[in-house]
Amino acid sequence: MKLVYVFDAYCGWSHGFSATLREVVARHPDVPVEVVSGGLFTGSRRVPIREFGYVQGANAQIAELTGAEFGAGYERLIADGSFVMDSEAAARGVAALREAAPERAAELATAVQEAFYVDGLSLSDPATYRKIAADTGLDAEAVAAAFQSAEAPHTAADDFHRSAGLGVTGFPTLLAVDGDRAVPLARGRASADEIARRIAALS
Repeated sequence: MKLVYVFDAYCGWSHGFSATLREVVARHPDVPVEVVSGGLFTGSRRVPIREFGYVQGANAQIAELTGAEFGAGYERLIADGSFVMDSEAAARGVAALREAAPERAAELATAVQEAFYVDGLSLSDPATYRKIAADTGLDAEAVAAAFQSAEAPHTAADDFHRSAGLGVTGFPTLLAVDGDRAVPLARGRASADEIARRIAALS
């Protein structure tokens, strides 16, 4: 069995789930974790953040329910409403980090969300991935090069296809996958204790 975490780096509820994900991974160190980017803001949804009028209210609710931090850097980044959340670029960045350290994919996914939601760094900027890589002991230039490579858009598309193939319709979703069987452990929000009970029930 492995865990498959399907999220979007620009999804506030995924950011809210980060602490739970880290705890689940810590409790189950022998269970491999695959991280898949879902592609929330692509195509016609790749527009200035002001067009999503619900963002601030949703973030307040996420912070209240999960304790997730929305930092001053993030607030500055989105203040004028012109910032564009591009999930394809974010998926390329997640993939570049994942390629550098596959066994740390869950940790790196939460680091990407912290870079945006706490520090206010654009997930379309290669400098963001250089910083995350350097901060987590990875080769910063190799990660930035992978983010900007000709293959990167295909890798992002593969992630979006994988998400759809798993039947995921909302983020975050945590699945237990064993062969062709995929069992949801969490959709949107769940505690580490709830997830642990669901994992135990599978064995």
